[in-house]
Amino acid sequence: MTLISTATPYPSGAVRDREARLTRGHGMLLMNEALARSRQQEAEQAARDHALARQFVAGRTWARLAAFAQRRADRARRAVR
Repeated sequence: MTLISTATPYPSGAVRDREARLTRGHGMLLMNEALARSRQQEAEQAARDHALARQFVAGRTWARLAAFAQRRADRARRAVR
């Protein structure tokens, strides 16, 4: 008959220490994830701001081009008369 030992390989204090280390590590992991998420959100907001600025500049450029085209068309009409 074989005896099976039910004792843990570590004393109870060692188990608590290991659990405490894992908990601290888990907390650090959560903090790193939160920091990464925050940086990702900031990067997405910066990209939205940049896209909005590009649209604004493009609008000004097209307005300038339209004004130039209008002046040129007016000049061409006056030249034909």
